[in-house]
Amino acid sequence: MAEEQIEHQFPMEQTRRLNVLPTNPETEKAGRFPSWLHRKLPKGGNLFKTNALLEKYRLNTVCEEAKCPNRFECYSKKTATFLALGKACTRNCGFCAIDFTKTPAPPELDEPARIAASVAELGLKHAVITMVARDDLADGGASHIAAVIREVRKINPETTVEVLTSDFSGNLEALHTVLDERPEIFNHNIETVRSLSPRVRHKATYDRTLMILSEAKQSGKASFTKSGIMVGLGEKKEEVFQTIEDLYRVGCDIITIGHYLQSDRRKLMVKDFVTPEQFKEYEQFGLQLGVKQVYSSPFVRSSYNAEEILNLVSNV
Repeated sequence: MAEEQIEHQFPMEQTRRLNVLPTNPETEKAGRFPSWLHRKLPKGGNLFKTNALLEKYRLNTVCEEAKCPNRFECYSKKTATFLALGKACTRNCGFCAIDFTKTPAPPELDEPARIAASVAELGLKHAVITMVARDDLADGGASHIAAVIREVRKINPETTVEVLTSDFSGNLEALHTVLDERPEIFNHNIETVRSLSPRVRHKATYDRTLMILSEAKQSGKASFTKSGIMVGLGEKKEEVFQTIEDLYRVGCDIITIGHYLQSDRRKLMVKDFVTPEQFKEYEQFGLQLGVKQVYSSPFVRSSYNAEEILNLVSNV
């Protein structure tokens, strides 16, 4: 396609956004991304089977909607993270690829049963359910998530459950609606360091996230609490250490740390490439503080290898 055609389709300012990347620190290697941010596609027919099953039950996954780089690997292992309450969010965070809308469709009343049936057919020993933020609903969607947990357990009594929720706009009654179902893991992501939080997140705040995690921990209704951080957005190393310490102080048992990757030209750009050695330093810092599990690596995401992390933290 001729250059002028490209500029006609996408103004120069827009086309430049995804192309502007930090300098690759691996000076001896070619390419815009360092080697630790390259992935090989997995082999195996389970990838297609998982996708077909999700289509059969008309289910959304955060793997697809958030354009997770691990989705092919997870699908090939016959696992997925279910995205409840639709695939459009009432918040428009600067990092997230999920669609934004001010007027989402009403919750589908049969979705809990469809998720539960999918968990059974996939044979999941650990089910991870996340949600779009639903600020249009009085309880932020909490009663719907509670219904999903109940249905999953009714059909899959041996399956452990992990939920990754919004902050419910600080509504503690809504939070306890979910916690009353006693998920094995309650997860709510802090996403980034304090200084970047207003730019990275739409409505959620750093301190409200800490409050939600503290309330969940103090309630004793979830076996473990969990939160996640993205790096590569321009944060300073000392700020990440501080965020890990803040999460530890509110009783967070599991912290995930992964590398931010820009999903499309409308989203925040990657500011720097964080090395595997730096991820290891963050992990060691958290463990030395007393965090039970710190899963820190470039492709780590909130629900990546969630079952293995639960098994590890359960044996600490």
